[in-house]
Amino acid sequence: MNQKNNKVCPVEMAGGLDNILRRIAQNPQKILKPYIKPGMSVLDLGCGPGFFTVEIAKLLNGSGKVIAADLQQGMLDKITCKIAGSGLENQISLHKCKEDTIGVSENVDFILAFYMIHEVPDQKKLFTELVSILNAKGEMLIVEPNFHVSENDFKKMLQICEVSGFSAIAYPKSFMNRSVLLKKNKH
Repeated sequence: MNQKNNKVCPVEMAGGLDNILRRIAQNPQKILKPYIKPGMSVLDLGCGPGFFTVEIAKLLNGSGKVIAADLQQGMLDKITCKIAGSGLENQISLHKCKEDTIGVSENVDFILAFYMIHEVPDQKKLFTELVSILNAKGEMLIVEPNFHVSENDFKKMLQICEVSGFSAIAYPKSFMNRSVLLKKNKH
């Protein structure tokens, strides 16, 4: 995850990532409820200000863990403020990614990568690392915006996923987005 990549959404724009209009257009509960179950360990990759992080923790219903991972400390600071006193502090672990690696050392049951894959210059390296983080029966949901990612670019990303050890198992419908649910290939 390259911080020098100028495509990374800056902390100053975090308000645009977490507001009522987005909540209406991209309802986190509706998007994630089919995938998140109590007791799971979930990686919210490129979590930004925690738009999905908090909702994942709520879906875990007091059992399980969310790792909110982001390249920018400012985004993680926003989550810290958001969850202070909410009772979710023990379920949400904040993780600052390094410039060229996610750096999460534990395995997870589910990975959410919402609007962030297109920001990563070395997708092969990213997906190779994600395969190593995901549990054998785990799944990963990738959602990319149509306005940033063409159909051709999305197909290229899927090819990189396959070479890295993932298989597409579904293409969930998502308004004005391209989405794929992936599983880890068996070795």
